[in-house]
Amino acid sequence: MRSAARLRTVVALAAAVSAGACAEPEQAAPRAGGDTTVDVRTTEAYSMPAPNLDAEAFERHRAGDAAFEAVFVAAPADVNPGLGPMFNNTACARCHLRDGRGMPVAGPGPLRSHLLVRVSMADGGDVPGVGRQLQDQAVFGVEPEAVVDLGWVDVPGTYGDGAPFTLRRPSMAITLAGAPLPADVQTSLRQPPPVFGLGLLEAIPEDAIVAAADPADADGDGISGRVNRVADGALGRFGHKANTATLVLQAAAAYANDMGVTADEIDPAIVEDTAFYTQTLGVPARTGLDDADVQRGEDLFASHGCASCHTETQASGDHPVAAVAHQTFHPYTDLLLHDLGEDLADGRPDFEADGREWRTPPLWGIGLTHTVLAGSAFLHDGRARTLEEAILWHGGEAEAAREAFRTSSAGDRAALIAFLRSL
Repeated sequence: MRSAARLRTVVALAAAVSAGACAEPEQAAPRAGGDTTVDVRTTEAYSMPAPNLDAEAFERHRAGDAAFEAVFVAAPADVNPGLGPMFNNTACARCHLRDGRGMPVAGPGPLRSHLLVRVSMADGGDVPGVGRQLQDQAVFGVEPEAVVDLGWVDVPGTYGDGAPFTLRRPSMAITLAGAPLPADVQTSLRQPPPVFGLGLLEAIPEDAIVAAADPADADGDGISGRVNRVADGALGRFGHKANTATLVLQAAAAYANDMGVTADEIDPAIVEDTAFYTQTLGVPARTGLDDADVQRGEDLFASHGCASCHTETQASGDHPVAAVAHQTFHPYTDLLLHDLGEDLADGRPDFEADGREWRTPPLWGIGLTHTVLAGSAFLHDGRARTLEEAILWHGGEAEAAREAFRTSSAGDRAALIAFLRSL
């Protein structure tokens, strides 16, 4: 169940919307999520319904919220049966904590860290007897298919002014049925991303995303950007490698792979309501727009080249969910695949994405990451504990931007981080 404080906030917001009484924000622009923006920057910032939902959509959002929170158990059961027999977690909300990221914690499996491990053979095919995802928990009487021991390895470095820093990278020891994982199995540690604002991303016209791609770097700026096409040729938008086309498919895959709940064990309407919930979560408003350091940091974000991939502004087109259709919003992503270098590579292809490519993650709301959940982390595998660390791991197409940050003055580094924290 959601906290009483959050329920009071939701009810108050819904009442204000229905009465047409939403107060004007102090700063009118830019509105991070267009009309879906919420002026909440607390621990519940990622969990608020979009304020432009009508009464019917708000009630469906509430139903989706309940589905997202629902804890599955092993059959037979009167409520939420179908868990397992092997799984990664028991509810959507138990990986996407407060609708945000997980909490990476080192130690032997099961992965208490709310992470999971994707696997495949060298040719991209399923791992025999396992599939494409390790399930490290199981119902009573069943052994999990894998044990994952997660650790961290320190990686020291130095800023251009001589100030030291220490990064970390993950180290995994994986066993299947008590035996080491075969050497020819490819692995990729994954952290769940935040789930707010996804309906807006789903509503960006495909033509706009494709038009921004530059796979051969025709303009010579060192930034390529490619789309990922999934099995049926659809444009991938979601997931760390843009390997999922729609939010309904994303929800269905989570029930099947993360919780072990098969299609014949769950009502399709529950899957659709869960997707609707992620489509209609509001986007936290920016803050500090008049702060001089934030403004300087925003200029540096552009001049360093960060904005070449983290595209500030997008616009949505037609969409079945009226609240996310025809909005101008500011997610700071192009939804394209980019080569981020060998240090971040997992070596595991995913449809047309290769082992060095990752989809540009949205940056909206990133300044609230530790407000929502202290101890959560950044990047696809949770290795970066701070925004500074996340930047310093960038390579490949983003190497020049990383070096511009690494070699800048301490004051400029602080200003850029201040900008990110304002999002």
